[in-house]
Amino acid sequence: MISDLQIINHKSEMRLSQALRIHPEEVVAFVGGGGKTTAMFRLADELVTQGKRVITTTTTHLSIAQLPSSATKIGCGRARTLAPLARGGVNADSLEARHILIVGDEVEAGKVVGVPPALIGELIALDVVDAVIYEADGARMLPFKAPAAHEPVLSDATTLLVPVIGAGVFGAPLDDAHVHRAEIVARLAGARLGDTVTPIIAARVMAHAGGGLKGKPRTAHAIALVNQVENDAQLDAARTLARLLLGYAEIDAVVIGAVQNAPNPIRETHRRVAAIVLAAGASTRMGGRVKQLLPWRGTTLVENVIAIAAQSSASETVIVLGAHAEEIRATIRSGAGRVIVNREWETGHASSIRAGLRVLSPQIDAAIFVNADQPLLTSDVLDALAQRYRETDAPIVVPLYAGKRGSPVLFQRAHFEELANLRDEQGGRELLGKYRTKIEFVEFAEERLGFDVDTAEDYESVRNQVF
Repeated sequence: MISDLQIINHKSEMRLSQALRIHPEEVVAFVGGGGKTTAMFRLADELVTQGKRVITTTTTHLSIAQLPSSATKIGCGRARTLAPLARGGVNADSLEARHILIVGDEVEAGKVVGVPPALIGELIALDVVDAVIYEADGARMLPFKAPAAHEPVLSDATTLLVPVIGAGVFGAPLDDAHVHRAEIVARLAGARLGDTVTPIIAARVMAHAGGGLKGKPRTAHAIALVNQVENDAQLDAARTLARLLLGYAEIDAVVIGAVQNAPNPIRETHRRVAAIVLAAGASTRMGGRVKQLLPWRGTTLVENVIAIAAQSSASETVIVLGAHAEEIRATIRSGAGRVIVNREWETGHASSIRAGLRVLSPQIDAAIFVNADQPLLTSDVLDALAQRYRETDAPIVVPLYAGKRGSPVLFQRAHFEELANLRDEQGGRELLGKYRTKIEFVEFAEERLGFDVDTAEDYESVRNQVF
């Protein structure tokens, strides 16, 4: 990162419920190791404080020592239908902004059973229930695991599957003292017993259809949780794991944090961010020259910005051309990104925004709109915007150059429809005014990073480094 970068607006704290983006009538299943029981009850507590009515349970076993005193406990015995639960108190009165824990009989010293998976769907169907959260396997208190043949015990009603890993396993040997079912982990990861557990091994198992995603209902989302991150080395490993996991289409996001940390349980949430390079303008103020093709440090302005996007952490790059499209396209190297032509470019800037959004992968969660005429921009700027997004999940992230608002700007998918409805020369600034209280900022000391070339005079100034 550039040395004089400063991040402002540190007021934000991210909760687990925000990072997981819990929706109404969500059914959340936690699997894996590394604190999934703590995560389950943490999530329930957060939802209760939001006025939600929550049921927690398990389809396997729970330790009696881990059952929270804050929940209303209802025993279900060996119930396989809702009738005993209704008699036990699952009703509007008991669930008004409260947390009910449903457990069955004690089956062995210190453990209780939960409910059969078919009952999960019946619970979420109750009008008085906003969310059902359950634990679907066990890990014997170890931070990393692979499921046995009988695991996990998932309900078809599951809408969100959360594979969990404890960051303390990174650097430990792949053996039964540190990993539950180490032999299965080794087989799924293509590793050997005794190898050091790395983010690569973890990613291969957590994203495997026979590992962390085993039994996932087809319509369910999957968000991995890297838990128990307590130091910089673990954070670095967690970030590497997040990058690897997002290389698997089945993983929607990766949450990094320590859920037992009450003030600030989540440090970062990694989602896929795209870069959309807007290069469709006609260069009307350039005295007849094509601005995108102006020479710049051995290349051209547009190729420079495309390279910046490629060097950033963006998951994909879209390049929107319009005027002089064929001439510009001929200069863009193969593999630089997806090049599209906006046939409506003459109608204004908004048409290029729409064109870029239309071709984004549905897995993209946010987009950074990059103008092709910012020659002094760096990939560090794009990465700083993406990093602030990971830290806050803010819907809009904006750079400040020496205190002045500039480009590029990051917009969350939640705003894509509004962006697509812009017309003529409207741009993202229309939304910046509307949502100004929700914007997060990244501040850069150097104003020149945001310099854009609008006229021939601007170009001569930037080429000669005169500002």
